[in-house]
Amino acid sequence: MNISNQQVSAHPFLKGLYGDGYYPDQAVDRGKEILLRLCERIEAERPADLAALYVLTQAATDEFNDLQDDDFDIETVAREEIAEEFWFVANAYGFEDADAEELIATRDW
Repeated sequence: MNISNQQVSAHPFLKGLYGDGYYPDQAVDRGKEILLRLCERIEAERPADLAALYVLTQAATDEFNDLQDDDFDIETVAREEIAEEFWFVANAYGFEDADAEELIATRDW
């Protein structure tokens, strides 16, 4: 599935992490894929309210939890960057009232 939201398709996800030598590009690529899959799910499932959106974002957060267990040290810089990306996605799909902490409530990073 292609992303139809132009704002999302043009967005450079995790740009700050790609520019930081601390994070291997391969791990950042996997994080970007998680975010793009989240966008695809939002477009496919069209969550009707914040509760439905949170189910999707928290599932994606769980994927980041697994990524951290593999080979991606999600420390302060990465935590902030990833959280900002979830906030961007929520806003891009019209959920301006989303709670930033609730979007990633299942995080363990």
